[in-house]
Amino acid sequence: MSNPETRASDFLRHGLIVVAFNVVIALGLTLRNGDALTQMVYSQAIGLCIWMCVDFGRFAFKRDPASKWPMGWRRWVLLLIAVPVGYVAGVSIGDIYCNCSRWEQVAHSPRMFAAYLFLAATASAGISYFFYSSGRTQGLEQLVATAQRDAAENQLKLLSSQLEPHMLFNTLANLRVLIGTDPQRAQMMLDHLVSFMRSTLTASRNMLHPLADEFARIDDYLALMKIRMGERLQTEVAFPTELGELAVPTLLLQPLVENAIKHGLEPHVEGGHLRVGARREGHDLVLSVRDTGAGLSTVANDGTHFGVNQVRERLSTLYGPSATLMLSTPDDGDGGTLATVRIPLNRTV
Repeated sequence: MSNPETRASDFLRHGLIVVAFNVVIALGLTLRNGDALTQMVYSQAIGLCIWMCVDFGRFAFKRDPASKWPMGWRRWVLLLIAVPVGYVAGVSIGDIYCNCSRWEQVAHSPRMFAAYLFLAATASAGISYFFYSSGRTQGLEQLVATAQRDAAENQLKLLSSQLEPHMLFNTLANLRVLIGTDPQRAQMMLDHLVSFMRSTLTASRNMLHPLADEFARIDDYLALMKIRMGERLQTEVAFPTELGELAVPTLLLQPLVENAIKHGLEPHVEGGHLRVGARREGHDLVLSVRDTGAGLSTVANDGTHFGVNQVRERLSTLYGPSATLMLSTPDDGDGGTLATVRIPLNRTV
């Protein structure tokens, strides 16, 4: 739905187009009949009056949601009413300004009067169709954007519903054990869980949030995992502070981090190292999740790709082909998997 600023901008833009169109008509009539000022006054008065009658008259009919114009035969009824009314009003304004009467042409030269009326009707129909077509195109683009936003929100809710119960169940199971064996660690785990759930609630209400918030959420998540896995999980989470306000999709990194732990590090008895980072490359923001776990072949054959696929689908919905997610095997000899997300740096919060 368009806001008042957009409607005012569209109204002004349409008005300027009508004025320019009227100038062209006035120049053509001047070349034929002379008297440039009179032709300009009548052309502007008639054209603007017809346009305003058509534009405001649209609100008297049931309108198409996409084009904001009357539907079907109602468009023709609008033109049949608005063109004569606007023509009469415009001629009357021109007569007042020029201190003359164009209505005398009805008696002295009905053919010329009919020609002027036909010109006004044809020009009005043409420019009305132009506004209708452009309005419908703009409306359809807005509907598509709304549908894409709704799809992205549904993807986020689906992803959240899949990730949170799994993570919460494991955390509570570990918390139950720690309460009896290590109350201090249990308290730390509970504090991180509260912080994580609070940030999850905030993230679930927005499609985008600052990169700093995404990394803070990952910090809480990894703190919970470290309490559970102990020394088997070594982490490094860092990003340049100047990138902290850049907008990124919520729940972007957690599926990749969870995938790295579940399929990369947990299968290793000795565990491993997990590094989450961010950097700027040209006009792109590059996010990386690197583990030294089981490696890409184990992950690929596991059959559990829900989180990774959801991240890809959300990136495609929000950014199109300009955003990518790649899984690769690092060439540093430490094994494991590298997940690299690349998104354009064209959004801030």
